[in-house]
Amino acid sequence: MGVKKPPAQRAKDEAILADLVRFTARSFATATPVPFGAALVETRTGKLLYRGRNAVMRENDPSAHAETRAVRRACKKLGWPSLKGYTLYSTCEPCPMCMANALWAGVDRVVFGATIADANEHCRQIHIAAREVAERSDMPCEVDGEVLREACRALFNDPRMLKVFRSWGTGK
Repeated sequence: MGVKKPPAQRAKDEAILADLVRFTARSFATATPVPFGAALVETRTGKLLYRGRNAVMRENDPSAHAETRAVRRACKKLGWPSLKGYTLYSTCEPCPMCMANALWAGVDRVVFGATIADANEHCRQIHIAAREVAERSDMPCEVDGEVLREACRALFNDPRMLKVFRSWGTGK
């Protein structure tokens, strides 16, 4: 569990993550449903810069994780490879690749819902916590996790998603 936040910050984080859960769940009505969604918002104002979903299967690209896609597209939108002044929200704890990408982009904070262990109940994962990746770097980034964890876990446990995990051949 992350450092206890002031109630106003916690409420802001929960509202943004709840919106991201709804956005991500809309993928269940498509041919390529995914439980992984990410959003970049301006840290100070909460204004949305970009949000997206995992597209590994759709794009046949193992690096097309929601967080990495969000960082790429947000930087492209800004015309600059820095996201200083932004917070990355994710329905699931970023894997080491995604966390490293967020660090290289210079995000202020990473806020996540479900944990790597939660995701690992359904698909393969690299078991290195986002906090550990941040702590082992020389790039400052606050990591706050397990915000709305149960709502995010519900994305993984939705019957439509369980069927998809089996079709990926990565299910447990």
